[in-house]
Amino acid sequence: MPINSLSPREKMLAAFNFEQIKYTPCSFMMYKGLLANSKSYLHFLQKQLDFGLEPFAMIPPRSPVVVNDHYNLHGIAVNFDPSVEVKEWIEERKSEVFPIMVKEYYTPAGNLRAEVRQTEDWRWGDHVPIFDDYITPRTVKYLIAEPEEIDALRYLLAAPTAEEKTAIRKESDLVFNFAKENNLLTLGGWGIGADMLGWIYGFENMIYTAMDKPDLLEKMLQIISEWNQARMIALLELGIDIYIKRAWYETCNFWSPKTFEKFLLPIIKKEANLAHQYNAKYGYIATDKVSPLLPLLRESGIDVLIGIDPHAYDLNETKQVLDRKVCLWGGVNGHLTVEMGTENEVRVEVQNAMRELSPGGGFILSPVDNVREDDEVSRRNVAALINEWKKLNH
Repeated sequence: MPINSLSPREKMLAAFNFEQIKYTPCSFMMYKGLLANSKSYLHFLQKQLDFGLEPFAMIPPRSPVVVNDHYNLHGIAVNFDPSVEVKEWIEERKSEVFPIMVKEYYTPAGNLRAEVRQTEDWRWGDHVPIFDDYITPRTVKYLIAEPEEIDALRYLLAAPTAEEKTAIRKESDLVFNFAKENNLLTLGGWGIGADMLGWIYGFENMIYTAMDKPDLLEKMLQIISEWNQARMIALLELGIDIYIKRAWYETCNFWSPKTFEKFLLPIIKKEANLAHQYNAKYGYIATDKVSPLLPLLRESGIDVLIGIDPHAYDLNETKQVLDRKVCLWGGVNGHLTVEMGTENEVRVEVQNAMRELSPGGGFILSPVDNVREDDEVSRRNVAALINEWKKLNH
C-alpha cells in the first residue's frame, strides 16, 4: 500500500507490528513546550499534524496547564475511598531549616502521615500532593514507613467508579472524535508500579526491602498493581489503541536483573496480557540503565519500549536484542540535543537513529523524553529534527 494512502494511526500501528512499509513515523512522546503554548489539547494535536508528524490522542486529554495531586501521573484522576479524611498543617521545628508540611490521611485501616520540607523551590504552596517527584528528596517521613501502615494504602487507591468512568468517557469525547476524523492513534495511561514506591516509601527503602523483606515489597507492589489494573480496564474499555506505563524507576538504577525478574516482571507480563485481551498494545517507558534488562523485556509481553535515548542506550545492541519482538520509540535526546544542542547535532542524532533503528520497521522517532521548552533554540532544533526525518524517509 502506498505510504501516502496510510493515515497517521496506520503508520504508527505498522511500526508496532513491524510491517514492511519503508516508513518511520515521527511522534513526540511528550512535547510540553508546545502543549503549554496551545489554546487547547485539540489545538496541540492540530499543530503537530501541521508539522507533518504522527501525533497520538491521549485519553483522557492532558490540558495545557495541569495542577493536581498527581501531576507526575498522567491520566485518570486519583481518588480516595469515600471514608478517607485528610488534614494538612505546617510545623516549625528547631532541628529543621525549612518548615515541615504535614499531611495526614485518616482511613478505617489506620492513619497515614507524610512530612515534607517546604524548601524555597517547593512548587505546591502549603500543600503536599499525594504523588509527585518533588516529594521524595524533601521527605522527612514517607507516607508508608511501617509494615502495619500498608493496609491503609488501599483506601488511597480506590478503583474508578461507574460514575467516574462515565465522566472519563464524556471528558474524552471531543478527543476521540478528533482522533477519528484525523485517523490518529489513541493512547491511554499512565500506568505505574515501582515509581509509586519511590514517592510513598522512598527509593532507598525500596532497594533495601527487596533484600531484607521481600514479602513486604511484594505486598506493596501487589496493592499498586491491583489498583493499576483497575485503572487500565477503565481506559481499555473505551477502545484505546495502546496503554502506556511509566517505569523510569524500574531500571537498573534501582533494580538488578534478578530483583527485576522476581518483583516486576510478573506484574509487567500480567498487565501486558490484560492490554492484549482488549486488543490494545502495551507500552513501557524506561530511559536509562535498561540494557541489562533487555532480554527480560523481550520476553515480557510489552509491545513498545519508549525512551530510547542515544546517550543511555546502545542503539545497535537494543535493536539486535529486541528486533521484531518489541517496537522502539525514541532515538534523539530531548534535553541535551533538542533543547541545548545545535541543528547539526540534532541532524546527526536523527541520522544515527534512522540508520540503526529503522531497518526492518519497528521504530518510531521521538525526542526522549520531552521537549519542555518553547524558546528559539528548541523551535529551531525541532524544525531541524523534523526536516531531517522527512528527508531520510524518502
